[in-house]
Amino acid sequence: MTGFAEHRSIATVALVVANYDEAISWYVDRLGFVLTEDIDLGGGKRWVTITPGKGQGARLLLAEASGDAQRHAVGNQTGGRVFLFLETDDFARDHALMLEKGVEFREPPRHEAYGTVAVFADLYGNLWDLIEPKR
Repeated sequence: MTGFAEHRSIATVALVVANYDEAISWYVDRLGFVLTEDIDLGGGKRWVTITPGKGQGARLLLAEASGDAQRHAVGNQTGGRVFLFLETDDFARDHALMLEKGVEFREPPRHEAYGTVAVFADLYGNLWDLIEPKR
């Protein structure tokens, strides 16, 4: 026993973006995410969260870059590795819809031991996996 609470989860992940509104538009229009919060914090800062579909999984906090270090991180928060994993219960449906909406896939779908997967890039170039895990 470590003393930590037994039921914990990662609730929110910060994603550094170039602009709040263009990021909201892209994630909502192209990936079907839902805007869950957009709160003005003053001084040009906002608390903007989005969630996939019915809000399952972690929220993304869209954090507009401020300063050179943050601006340089936009689109490359993981040094070119896949950053986030978008799980689906129907890969073929979501892959086709995302292609129709102009999402750029970097590879064709592939079948792995863990499920069906394809890498796509968001509007800034961050890499994501669209994945339907084997059940």
